[in-house]
Formats: sequence, C-alpha cells, structure tokens
Amino acid sequence: MSNTPNTPSLPSMVCGLIGSGIQASLTPAMHEQEGEAQGFRYVYKKIDLDPLGLTADDLPELLTAARRMGFSGLNITFPCKQAIVPLLDELSDEARALNAVNTVVIRDGRLIGHNTDCSGFAEGFRRGLPGAKMDRVVQLGAGGAGAAVAHAALGLGARKLTVFDIDPARARELAASLCARFGAGRCIAGNDLATAMAETDGLIHCTPTGMAKLPGLPLPAELIDGRIWVAEIVYFPLETELLRVARAKGCRTLDGGGMAVFQAVGAFRHFTGLEPDAERMRAHFLSMVANKKD
Repeated sequence: MSNTPNTPSLPSMVCGLIGSGIQASLTPAMHEQEGEAQGFRYVYKKIDLDPLGLTADDLPELLTAARRMGFSGLNITFPCKQAIVPLLDELSDEARALNAVNTVVIRDGRLIGHNTDCSGFAEGFRRGLPGAKMDRVVQLGAGGAGAAVAHAALGLGARKLTVFDIDPARARELAASLCARFGAGRCIAGNDLATAMAETDGLIHCTPTGMAKLPGLPLPAELIDGRIWVAEIVYFPLETELLRVARAKGCRTLDGGGMAVFQAVGAFRHFTGLEPDAERMRAHFLSMVANKKD
C-alpha cells in the first residue's frame, strides 16, 4: 500500500512568447509568478527567433508546433505582430481594426488573435500622465505596436495625431485606417518632424530605438522642448536615452513599464480566463527591473 499522500495535482498550462531578441523580456516571469499566486503551474516559454535562425516567415511552422504541444496561448512581439494576422482563424474586433496581434489564444485547435497593447498603453498613460494636454500629438513609429498605441492615443482624446515612420507608406496607411475609425483629419502621416514637434503637446515613441540592443535617440535632441510630455514604450531599459534627455529639459515623462505590465495583465486574462491582480504584477515587474540594475 502506498504511503504517498493523496493530494490533488495543481492545474497547469503552457504559453509562450514569439519574437526576435526577446531574451531580456520580463513578460514570461510576470505571467509565471501571477499563475503561481493564483494556484496553478504556469510554464511560459521564450521562443526567440534569433538563436533559432528563424524569421517571421516561419510563423506557420511555429503555430503548428504550439498547437501540437498543447500550448494555451502565445504572445507575439517584433517583428511578427502584423505578419501573424493572416495565419489566424479568428480576430477580436480590436485586433482586426489594428491589423496587429500581440496575444493568440489557442482553443480546440483554433487560433484567436487579440491585441492588449492598445488597452495596455491606455491604462499606463491614464495612470502615469493624468491631465496631459492632447490637442496635438506626435508619434514616432507605425508598426504593430505603433498601430495599437495610435488607436489608444485617439481613444484617450488626442485631437490630432501626426505619425512618422521610416516607411512613409506605412505611416500613410495607418493614418488612413485611423481616420476611417475616428473621423477625418484625426490622424495624418507627417513629413516635417521639426515643424510637428514645434507645435505638439506631446511625443509618443514607438520604435525599437533606445532598447538595450539599439541605444540612442529616435530624433534630434534639439527638437525636444521642455513644455511637452514624452511617452515611451521601450521598457528595457526602463530609463531610455529619450527619457533622460526629456527629463533634463523639464518634460513630464512616461516610461514603457506601464504598457509592459498592462498588456501582460490583459494577455493573462485571455489565456487563463482568470482575473489577474494588476498591482501584484506591477510590483513584480518593478522588482525585476530594480534587480536588473543591481
């Protein structure tokens, strides 16, 4: 007769993050700790395209593998947020409007795309820059994350959003889709950054510049005026060169930590069907950032 205690096994699930250069991502740890706090075994894998020698073209193979291995969901980051859209079985209304997906729920073999970047940025902005003037806003970057943030900015009340991108056609396409959803003239593709910055109330940065692997400023420092606010979505490092320069000039600033936390809160909800403790996840995020500095 066995002496092993008859204890019930904990429920478990496996999720993952697909992207390029994601070894420093704090998202997996946020998910796993919140799962543990809620009483289940949660394994969250990093699927980094770079060491695997893969690209966004390999997404079909990765999605097939995730389904076969019993994954419950996947987060999607650069450079796959738009490339993954045509590979999915279903899209939420927001993901369809954005044409960008950062969260894929796998249910009964079906792939359902969501976007929690938009709500994640909005929640971080409301908390971090309350009362910010938003008559005119400049945004740098019109990729997958940029599309989500632009929608959030207009939803937060930006009256006119001017978007710049290294690919002008991509900026024009995003502006057209935003005007179709929010009204004519609410968003334009910019062509004169100096003029736009001289007239703006705030700057939102949505390019990879400033990340640990891509240090530097996304625009000339002389274009940043101390009267504006500056919002960043890069969170590693939390203190980017853009934020350092902006703070030195007297700008109100918002780091990328809020978006990082609240997009993870939304994804956790989609993956598990459980309500995450946002403050607990934020506290864990901040403790990890502090440890990385030590």
